[in-house]
Amino acid sequence: MPRTPHASPQTLRLFGALMKDPSTWRYGYDLSRETGLASGTLYPILMRLTEQALLEAGWEPSDQPGRPPRHTYRLTGDGVALARVRLADAAAKAAARRGTSLAIVRPA
Repeated sequence: MPRTPHASPQTLRLFGALMKDPSTWRYGYDLSRETGLASGTLYPILMRLTEQALLEAGWEPSDQPGRPPRHTYRLTGDGVALARVRLADAAAKAAARRGTSLAIVRPA
């Protein structure tokens, strides 16, 4: 069975964080802290979603001299739609697993 794109646990955690306020620009570092994803996991996902036009990426200049600009991200309209579907699918699968496991442990 082929893998569903954009449904890995790591991508779902990222979608969950971004969907809290989809129109807000977010820093990669803040997303890393919120999701618990290491930079080696997070940034490839961010780049992949940006290349697929599911995220917008931009640069925010630093307000402190000598500090480099920071990369920021937010979901596009297509990204919001896909994130809603993937998060709903994951929630339904989790609920089904809980229902199945409850049925197994119930006394006869």
